[in-house]
Amino acid sequence: MPNNATPPGQAADTDQATSNAVAALYNTYPFPPAPLLDEPPPGYNWRWNWTAAYSFCSGRSPQSQQVRILDAGCGTGVSTEYLVHLNPEADVVGIDLSQEALAIARERCRRSHGQGGTFHQLSLYDVAQLGQTFDLINCVGVLHHLPDPKRGIQALANVLAPGGIMHIFVYAALGRWEIQLMQEAIALLQGPQRGDYKDGVSMGRTLFDVLPENNRLRRREEERWSLENQRDECFADMYVHPQEVDYTVDTLFELIDASGLDFLGFSNPEYWSLERLMGKAPQLLERAKGLSERQRYRLIEVLDPEITHYEFFLARPPFEYTDWSGDRLKDAIPELSPCLDGWPSQTLFDANYKIVKIDDVEFAFLSDCHRNALGETPRQSVGSLCEKHGLPLQSVSDLQRRQLVVLALPT
Repeated sequence: MPNNATPPGQAADTDQATSNAVAALYNTYPFPPAPLLDEPPPGYNWRWNWTAAYSFCSGRSPQSQQVRILDAGCGTGVSTEYLVHLNPEADVVGIDLSQEALAIARERCRRSHGQGGTFHQLSLYDVAQLGQTFDLINCVGVLHHLPDPKRGIQALANVLAPGGIMHIFVYAALGRWEIQLMQEAIALLQGPQRGDYKDGVSMGRTLFDVLPENNRLRRREEERWSLENQRDECFADMYVHPQEVDYTVDTLFELIDASGLDFLGFSNPEYWSLERLMGKAPQLLERAKGLSERQRYRLIEVLDPEITHYEFFLARPPFEYTDWSGDRLKDAIPELSPCLDGWPSQTLFDANYKIVKIDDVEFAFLSDCHRNALGETPRQSVGSLCEKHGLPLQSVSDLQRRQLVVLALPT
């Protein structure tokens, strides 16, 4: 063992102490603090809808809705509740360290009549104890709070079924620079009292109040975070958390590589477009083509350091992406996306809650896609519907790219 290595027993003790501190934070301030409803939660997050997420990753809709879903680090069950209601045929399991958060999660799903959700007080490290594999794993805002994120992602990878997908959300360092500084300031002022989370919240709020109005940390809080941080639970999660790892593109891919899984892409691809930043300079875009994919991602984040988190999909091999190029697209069965708000209408919200407007021909086409999704027979192919409505095949590819339709394999 190298001279500077931590003995295994001591490392395990440190990890356990950190996990205990994290559990204590969320027992004091269960997170997220969303209200409990006596009805299903409003709207959707397409990343939590099995059909929409799988289609985004594979190019095709899944063949079955009877899948197993893990919400890894479910907290008070906000994401679990959506997973349950958006995937009514799925078996959904939530795990978390905090018993107080889990109690709220159970009550949340009971109140909204969510069926098929079960909860366990369990560390991500110990997820294998469930004795199951999962087709979809949702892990949002958790890995960066683990003492050993690589060990955590490896534990999750081991319970991801072959061909399954995992959605992950972790913090980005560049956009959280001011947060990191305030975290350190509060920790320094707390000294031996660090771990008294109510004291940390009180001290942090006072500190923001007394800093000069033009102070960079205060301005960033007021401009970006103050609305959500009105709740002490949110303020505590942001500024007095006992464990946090913030990533850059380089360290993010070290984490991904440690998982042994395939990187499928970021789930907010519009941010990761160089055209967004350099579209007015074709000569620079041409230079960027000489960079590796990861170098291009790094270029984007250093040019636009507002990014506060990364959200992305991984898959356990074997995982195949369906290429619908050429005549193959004609045989696909188009279905209306399950994550649209306002249908039927020619003005609606898309999967990302952006307003989209569709013309008469697109509306007629999508209406038939809706009939396909409802299971009406006979199910009509892309080729037959394009001929019926006079719609070019390229327009169907565009509708899929915009997540307005999903494409099923012909049966």
